[in-house]
Amino acid sequence: MSTEVKILKPAADSKSLRRPWHSNWRDYVVYIGFVVIFIVFAILLQDRGFLSSNNLLNILRQTAIVAIVSMAMSFVLSAGEIDLSVGAIAGLSSVIAGLVLTHYGLAPGILAGLALGLLVGAINGGLRAYLNIPSFLVTLGMMGIARGVGMWVSGTSPVPIIDDTFIFIFGSGNIGPVPVLVLWVAVLGTVAHIALRKTPFGRKVMSAGGNPIAARYSGVDVRKIKFQVLLLTGTAAAIAGMLYAGRLQSGRFQLGEGDELSVIAAVVLGGTSLFGGRGTVIGSIVGALLIGVINNGLILGGLDYSQQLIARGMLIILAVAVGRSR
Repeated sequence: MSTEVKILKPAADSKSLRRPWHSNWRDYVVYIGFVVIFIVFAILLQDRGFLSSNNLLNILRQTAIVAIVSMAMSFVLSAGEIDLSVGAIAGLSSVIAGLVLTHYGLAPGILAGLALGLLVGAINGGLRAYLNIPSFLVTLGMMGIARGVGMWVSGTSPVPIIDDTFIFIFGSGNIGPVPVLVLWVAVLGTVAHIALRKTPFGRKVMSAGGNPIAARYSGVDVRKIKFQVLLLTGTAAAIAGMLYAGRLQSGRFQLGEGDELSVIAAVVLGGTSLFGGRGTVIGSIVGALLIGVINNGLILGGLDYSQQLIARGMLIILAVAVGRSR
C-alpha cells in the first residue's frame, strides 16, 4: 500500500509577481537621476545658457576623461578591488609624455605615457595579486608616490606641449562638430562594454569579485584577474593624463587630482557594486555624465568651489548608499 504525498505550491499573488520590478528599480537609478537633474537644471538655468550647444559640448568635454577612467574602474570594482591612484597616474603620465614629446617627438611621447601607466598598473596589480596587499593600501601609497615623482621630474612647473598633432589627437581636436574627446569615449566605451559583458574575461572578472573561492574551484585564476584589472586602470589613467595634457597643452602633476573620487562615485552610481560581482560600463559613463551635469549646473548657478566640493561629497555618500542597498 503506497501513500502519495502531494506538495501544494502556493499560488503567486499579485505582490510577488510585482516584486522583481520593485527590486530592480535601483538598476536604473542613474538614468532616472540623470534625466531628472538635467530637466531641473534646464528649467532653472535656461536664461544662463545651460541648454546652449556650446555648454552641452563643454559638459561632454569635461566629463569625457572621467568617463574613460570610469570604464576601467568598472572592471576593478567588479573584481572586488579599488584603485585610488588613477588621478595621480594621470598627472604623472601627462608630465612624462610632455617631457619625452619635447625631446624625442610624437610617437615616443605617446609610448612613454602609455608605458608609465602600464608600469604603475603592473606594480599595483603585482603587489595586490602576488603579495596579497589590499588594493586600497597599495593604491593609496602609489597615489602619493606618483604625485611626488610628477612634482620631482617636472620641478613643479608645467611642461609645455606645442605638437599640433598630439594636441589634436589628445583633447583639443574636432572631427566635424564632434569633439575628439567624445570619440575617445565612444570607441573605448564600446570595447569595454563588449569586454565586460560578452567575453570570457568579463565573466571571470565578475566571478572573481562575486565569489573568489567558487571562482578558483571553477578554474579561474583569481590572482591573474586582479592583476589584469589594476593594469587596466593604470593604462586608462595614463590615457586620461595625455588627454588632459592635449586639452590644456601642457603636462602638469596636478592634473587628475581628486579624479579618483569622481570616478568611484560615477561607477557606483552607474550600477557597479563596491563589493564586487556586479558591473556595467554604460552605467559608469552615464554616472560620469551625471556628475558633469551637476558640476556644470552648480557653476552656472553661481556656487563657489567650496560649495561644489560639498555637493560632490554628498553625491559620493549617495553613491555608496545606493551601492550598499543593491
